[in-house]
Amino acid sequence: MIFVKNDNTNPYINHAIEEYMLKNFEEDCFMLWRNERCILIGKNQNTLSEINMNYVKEHNLPVVRRMSGGGAIFNDLGNLHFTFIANNSENRFADFSKFTYPIINALKKIGINADLSGRNDLTIDGKKFSGNAQYNYKNKILHHGSILFSAGIRDLTSALKVKNIKFQDKSVKSVESRVTNINEHLKTLMSLEKFKEFLADSIMSEHKEVKIYELTEEDWINVKKISDEKYSTWQWNYGKSPKFNYFNEKKFLGGIVQANINVEKGLISSIKLYGDFFSESDIIELESVLTGIRYDEKNVRALLKNISIEKYMSNINEDNLIQVMFN
Repeated sequence: MIFVKNDNTNPYINHAIEEYMLKNFEEDCFMLWRNERCILIGKNQNTLSEINMNYVKEHNLPVVRRMSGGGAIFNDLGNLHFTFIANNSENRFADFSKFTYPIINALKKIGINADLSGRNDLTIDGKKFSGNAQYNYKNKILHHGSILFSAGIRDLTSALKVKNIKFQDKSVKSVESRVTNINEHLKTLMSLEKFKEFLADSIMSEHKEVKIYELTEEDWINVKKISDEKYSTWQWNYGKSPKFNYFNEKKFLGGIVQANINVEKGLISSIKLYGDFFSESDIIELESVLTGIRYDEKNVRALLKNISIEKYMSNINEDNLIQVMFN
């Protein structure tokens, strides 16, 4: 196990570091890191439908798309992120318990009882303090999560568009009432830096041998290249919104799914599927298969019979996709 030291707070760079580690480090590794104020978008989300653009422009917030699925989150220096990269020979995609256990176990040591709740959340007394997501690459898996330690929760509500569809089955009325900061539950005051050190020590104590690694000059050159060519580009973070004459969104067990479809001469000329669902394979593959076919339910169903939708949308089935495509 390698512990990668990272004191950088540039969100473009931090996500480039994750990708560089995933694709170049052979050993299992983990990293703790923070971002300056920014918004992080899930890989499969429509950026413009998730963010409050006026707030983003007013506060000059970076918007960064992750490699992984899941939902949009607001970040400031009161958030702490953790990343685990491991061999995935057992195909444990969407198994969040293995990677969240070290966090739950560490918190127990300081008198905080946390639980894994729903698809991918960690909660204290029913209030969320951590969201988690995963990404597959060859025979490896990247799991990362955010921890609200002393975050500006009011900024969180201002920066993002809250979707009623996501919370239609919940009785609480506001984002503020659904989330909590770790520092509200500490029995003894602790700074975020001290908490970061404590969490690193706790995770390392669970492994027989841990090497502490600092990125080399060559590493930084490669990381900067990934950041410049991908994570800091408009194309990656926003993309070109397709023209469409049909839009629908629905919430299912696997998350929210949005369908943006343009139909010309009875054929699907373009389709974009967005949402906070998780995906083992790139959703673009499914979109490509659906592009160019006749836009009718019977025809689409016939095509989907030969496709494993679960690969592209975890816990989303054929009927779910038909519902969102044809209402």
